[in-house]
Amino acid sequence: MGQVVDHANLQRALARHRQQGHHIAFANGHFDLLHVGHLRYLTAARQEGDLLVVGINDDPSVAALKGPGRPIVPAAERAELLAALMPVDYVIVFEGNSPGPLIAELQPDVHCKGPDYERPEKVPEYEVVRAYGGRTALVGDPKDHNTSDLISLVKGLPD
Repeated sequence: MGQVVDHANLQRALARHRQQGHHIAFANGHFDLLHVGHLRYLTAARQEGDLLVVGINDDPSVAALKGPGRPIVPAAERAELLAALMPVDYVIVFEGNSPGPLIAELQPDVHCKGPDYERPEKVPEYEVVRAYGGRTALVGDPKDHNTSDLISLVKGLPD
């Protein structure tokens, strides 16, 4: 089972892993309501490294990016759920709309994003990763699942 960690503890843990020669993969997202697309994305991301760190947007950034009523699940609970998934080693909640500053700080070997970006150069954090010599990988299955559709489906069900 993975761990929910703060910045200081994550930095210490990653330093230990690097000393052991481990390659670090990083994935990020809102993960407001977990669905099979999330699991497939994280499973594929984990295959890019010896361990997987998942960054999740804090509640204010999800609200700003997704609109009123979001997130549905608070960050602490989203983090706990993600840490319980088999592919995940560490989960960290980050502030702001972009994981760019966190990626620059952690410098994972590979930043993993979903295939909806078409090619690595289209990932917003691509230049951040390239600047320190990391790699951006597109992983997971086609984006046939998403939280917004799931919310709409649930709202349409009779009480």
